[in-house]
Amino acid sequence: MTSSPICIIGAGSWGTALAIQFSRAGRPTRLWCRDETQVVSMQQERRNARYLPDANFPEALHIESSLATAMSGCRDVLISVPSHGFRNALTSIKPHMRSDMRVAWATKGFESVSGKLPHEVASDVLGTTLHKAVLSGPTFAREVGAGLPTALTVAASNTDFATDLATSISSDHFRAYTSTDLIGVEVGGAVKNVLAIGAAISDGLGFGANTRIALITRGLAEMVRLGVALGAQKDTFIGLAGLGDLVLTCTDNQSRNRRFGLAFASGVPAAQAQQDIGQVVEGVDAAKAVMQVAARRHVDMPICTQVYRMLHEGLSPQTALRELMSRSLKAETA
Repeated sequence: MTSSPICIIGAGSWGTALAIQFSRAGRPTRLWCRDETQVVSMQQERRNARYLPDANFPEALHIESSLATAMSGCRDVLISVPSHGFRNALTSIKPHMRSDMRVAWATKGFESVSGKLPHEVASDVLGTTLHKAVLSGPTFAREVGAGLPTALTVAASNTDFATDLATSISSDHFRAYTSTDLIGVEVGGAVKNVLAIGAAISDGLGFGANTRIALITRGLAEMVRLGVALGAQKDTFIGLAGLGDLVLTCTDNQSRNRRFGLAFASGVPAAQAQQDIGQVVEGVDAAKAVMQVAARRHVDMPICTQVYRMLHEGLSPQTALRELMSRSLKAETA
């Protein structure tokens, strides 16, 4: 395991949880936050009272407000920000990057304007030769912060980088698996948020368990079709970053996307539901991006299409369900 510090960009709930886990596992860790007031609070209280109040910081975790200081001496940088802020985060770290450094991210979702996956955005900003990795899987920040047993996937084109990250984050209660399929892991992380909103709307309207599992299963088929069209490995989607993350996000109320869908089903306007949750609900914008990418690749994604239409075109859930159920019959594996 590399002994050099890792710098984590983004002190939201997930960035904080990752910083806690890396430092618990024995790797020196620096968590960067742009908000000076929050930095002082975290340094004094040794916890993130705003986003993860019940998880205390290990001694190996240091909080920094200076990006140059946070990245100094680090070989690896891990970005944990919402997808709409990913390009800006990469741009901010670029002046401090050295040729021997590696970059990873826990950001999920297509870039809304370009439809690019995070690894493509990273190549745009930092170049194609830099080693890159993504961390994804069925994980809630609160449970990681609490030290509950968890597993996720680390995908990188460079196997040494994937192994280094997996080794340095793993512990007796946290297990990381490695993969070389960056595209598949990223597609899983993007599409599952859209499907989770759809499943939650169904649950909120009382459509029942049969409907929920049908949406999850057929939603997985849509995820696979899009991923394969983009160059992913099909087997990735039956793993932690595909099926695992999809089921978790669709069925547990810790998911912001699920809570949003339940609120939307009860009649709360989309903007109000997002405001009430108080954090970014990735699936709302992801629905637009997924539709754009699917259209360009001529991939049929009927469930994601109906979620998009409900959120952005005013389609009623009842009409969405009726249209899905009345589609032409076909073989399940078609």
